[in-house]
Amino acid sequence: MLAQAAGKIKALRPPFKDVFKPRDALKGPETGARFSAYFTRSRREILKIQRLRYRIFSQEYGASFHAPFGLDRDRFDRHCLHLVVRDNQSGELVGYTRVLAGERTHKTGGFYSANEFHLGPLAGLQGRVAEIGRTCIHPDYRGGAVITVLWARLAQYMLENDIGSLIGCASIALSEGFNVAAIDQRIRESHMTPPHLRVTPRFRLDRMPGDALDGAGERGGVKMPPLLKAYLRMGARVCGEPCWDPDFNCLDYFILMEVSRLPARYVQHFLQPGDARPAVAV
Repeated sequence: MLAQAAGKIKALRPPFKDVFKPRDALKGPETGARFSAYFTRSRREILKIQRLRYRIFSQEYGASFHAPFGLDRDRFDRHCLHLVVRDNQSGELVGYTRVLAGERTHKTGGFYSANEFHLGPLAGLQGRVAEIGRTCIHPDYRGGAVITVLWARLAQYMLENDIGSLIGCASIALSEGFNVAAIDQRIRESHMTPPHLRVTPRFRLDRMPGDALDGAGERGGVKMPPLLKAYLRMGARVCGEPCWDPDFNCLDYFILMEVSRLPARYVQHFLQPGDARPAVAV
């Protein structure tokens, strides 16, 4: 039993070399920076994150899935890059997302989101494609700074690695009381892709929880989950109606973030010549 567990833990280390630059290994506090974002290959840090993932998805979402040792992990983890946000004051890992590069899908059988959506319409996307997933923020750190530094590092990753499009799922937990009907209405009004980039969910809800806004509804006043809101602020668009995920008790919207649509402030910041910072930090 111990030998099997050790073998599983060893397999967690992603087999990547080129993506991790020397600056990604510098994880100490930046000068005056509260948070740092970096890619990690540390088995210890990946285990901590998988434990955080399990706590968030099981306790907050009410997800029901098999999780030996209290760790949320699956067959995709060993093929992904693991991006973490560290609180430089406490040393805790407080934010996370994983990145699956398109050229790695021959080892996984496809993108994770293909389990929820028919992705055929996206076959014509230009340039390299990468998928993000399992994104989560510690409940004590959802004020905005951690999400900001996480997405800033993702933007940097896209620019440094010639990623044309970033895809993935943005979730709305059905247990958290969001007015899903109003969120869905706002997305359809302002954040949808053109029809030729629409994907089809494999599972649907018959009715969206909540009430859609009428003509007198406050413009822009719909409360959204912080991660979904951050995606949209980064210029991401939604590729159609959401998929119902019964295991995670949530609705997943399929999002598309194209580097050509990144806000100018991110592009200008990360294309500065001579940038030698060890990690994105705020």
